[in-house]
Amino acid sequence: MFWSRVSRFILQNRVLLVALTLLATAFMGWQGSQVQLSYELARFLPNSDPDYALYQQFKARYGEDGNVMAIGVETDAMYRLGFFNDWYKLNRRIRQIDGVKDVVSNANLFTVVRDDSLQRFRFKPLTPQSPTTQATLDSLRQSIRQLPIYREFVQDSAERTHLMAITFDPSRVNTKGRIGMVREIEAIARQFGETHKLTMHLSGMPYIRTEFTAKVSSELVLTIGLALAVTGLILALFFRSIPIVLAALFVVCIGVVISLGYTVLFDYRITVLTGLIPPLIIVIGIPNAIFLLNRYQEELSRGHSKIAALTIAVEKVGETTFFANITTSIGFFVFYFTNSPILVEFGIVAALSIMTTYATSLVLIPAIFSYLPTPSEQQRGHLQSGWLTAFLNWVNQLVHHRRGLIYGVVAATVCVGTIGLLRIVAVGYVVDDLPKDDPIYADLKFFEQHFKGVMPFEVAIDAGRPGRALTPQTLIKIRRLEREFANYPEFTRPISIVEAIKFFYQAYRGGDPRFFVLPPALELQKLATYSPQLTGTENAGAASGFKAYLDSSKRYTRISFQTADVGNVRLKQLVAELKPRADSIFNLDAETGQRVALGDQYKVSLTGNSLIFARGNDYLVQNLIESTLLAILLVSIIMVILLRDLRLSLIAILPSIVPLLITAGIMGYAGIHLKPSTILIFSIAFGISSDGTIYFITKYRDELRNHPSMSLGQAVTITIQQTGISMFYTAMILFAGFAIFTASGFQGTKSLGLLVSITLLMGMASNLILLPAFLLSIDRKRQQRALSINDN
Repeated sequence: MFWSRVSRFILQNRVLLVALTLLATAFMGWQGSQVQLSYELARFLPNSDPDYALYQQFKARYGEDGNVMAIGVETDAMYRLGFFNDWYKLNRRIRQIDGVKDVVSNANLFTVVRDDSLQRFRFKPLTPQSPTTQATLDSLRQSIRQLPIYREFVQDSAERTHLMAITFDPSRVNTKGRIGMVREIEAIARQFGETHKLTMHLSGMPYIRTEFTAKVSSELVLTIGLALAVTGLILALFFRSIPIVLAALFVVCIGVVISLGYTVLFDYRITVLTGLIPPLIIVIGIPNAIFLLNRYQEELSRGHSKIAALTIAVEKVGETTFFANITTSIGFFVFYFTNSPILVEFGIVAALSIMTTYATSLVLIPAIFSYLPTPSEQQRGHLQSGWLTAFLNWVNQLVHHRRGLIYGVVAATVCVGTIGLLRIVAVGYVVDDLPKDDPIYADLKFFEQHFKGVMPFEVAIDAGRPGRALTPQTLIKIRRLEREFANYPEFTRPISIVEAIKFFYQAYRGGDPRFFVLPPALELQKLATYSPQLTGTENAGAASGFKAYLDSSKRYTRISFQTADVGNVRLKQLVAELKPRADSIFNLDAETGQRVALGDQYKVSLTGNSLIFARGNDYLVQNLIESTLLAILLVSIIMVILLRDLRLSLIAILPSIVPLLITAGIMGYAGIHLKPSTILIFSIAFGISSDGTIYFITKYRDELRNHPSMSLGQAVTITIQQTGISMFYTAMILFAGFAIFTASGFQGTKSLGLLVSITLLMGMASNLILLPAFLLSIDRKRQQRALSINDN
């Protein structure tokens, strides 16, 4: 009765409802026009996560750690006068760009000179101006060789590969301005490369993030265009009606506008995930139109008038598609419970957009077609398509007469899929979503090969009380920890106050490279007379070069490393090994082996951009597995509410779970890693696959309810023949719609598109073959049991 009233209300008030829909669309369109891209690092961890809270404290104290862009070049000509002077000019030109805080390369290094007359150290540029002679340049080269602090930092040991490190103003890193800065730097660097016929390599977190943002922006337009083109083409092939194609695309385009409007209303930004929502709405929204239009044309073929046919279509399909869209929304909304900001945004906007698009379809499709001419029998000919009818007849014969074969094939497939599932490896990399031939990936590997990497890895040290960070005991502990890190090839040489003190001590001892060491306590005191900040008594010292590595109270300090993109699994291993070693170095008495008193302990924490990424990857994999299970639970509850039969509801869930196991098996055999972008597949695919289950079962139960004398076999046959058409059309559109994501430049998005497409295709087969086989087996057993009871 409820849906009958809804149907009549929509058609009787269609003018008003269409006007309200268009007004709401205009409002959401105005909101959506203000949508912005996200320029911040994707946030996977919630604010409550201890590692994320520690990282935020670290950034508040020292600033952004992922604000260095690197330019690399491989050449034997660096120390030839003409080439070096161009490199020098490149350095100066980049330094003048607004928003660039500093540039470090072999063209602007400095040394420290001991000034006995003032008892101070003076910082002396090695290149106060561009060299004018080859002899001057040769002298510079020799000077750099005598300064171990720069070893393997601005050039490799062979002096063939050279690096220019560009530090951005932290306040500009997470803004739109970063893109302009990066693009200007890139253009200047590429021009330098063209002039000298060299390949310029660019990397670092600002550059990687800028390239990712650009890809997100371009792919948003590409995927929307592809989704409209593909779904429109398939609709035209199936229905062969321009009005149907235009009406369906008009409805889903409104859904796209609404999704962008929701993004702005919630004050979200376009990220790599929310950028997927508009094309997803197109693909997921089309089935609403298909089921409504197919039912409308079926009722016309039964002799109903246009308005009567539309009324029946809205009544019958409205309820079914409502629950189907609920299950689809659940597949997205469960991401809300991960508490991961990027997934919460994705889940909320996607779920709301799906339900709003459903409501829009329910209003606009009958309203539009109530004013269009009644489709002729020829235009309704697709309902009796010869090849599709033959396919559904074959399915019907299989279900009725070969259920043993069906169960055997499914059981074997599930076993094979389960074995593949056990082979899945959960691992993620920062640039894992890029193909191996992508320039960003290739350049990152260049820096890893020659400089061990560009991913920030930090050690934050809390000495416990002011002034303690610069005591000889603390400095010795820091040196010991740096030596521990040196045992791991994944890490670069450190940057820390110990390295700075070694630099000063070399200058104090006349510049001899042998004295690039941490001086003994007595020597440290002498050194402090030339550099008062080393005593912890002069706050100005922090502002004169130590600020980034030592706070003004001299209580907090840090050790900065760069690391390769080794993946979250290896990074977890490194942390698991280094964390207890760091604690023992700082908090165990070397003589007794006992922990020092609580008041004398240090707090040593491992953090940084790369570690937070690894932690976020692990967090998402764990939470998304839970989300998939939650989606199964919630959809099961929807089934129970819809069918009012617990046993039948549980059976109905199985055809949607089987495709997930098969997809997991494909991932295992194909070596596709479990990571944030691929774990999304399961809850999304399950939510959409459940739609087919709902379409089939509601039609099946409807036939039995409306025709009490009908046998179970007849009900299954009619359901396969009638609902099967819409299910097939929907599956083809969903398959092709998700397949468009294989055109993405992101590997994760490609995997998402391919695997969801396969899952949905198998979901259709499962719902058309396995589900009716279950229904016949279970209901016949129940009927036989009832007859047995009656006979007794």
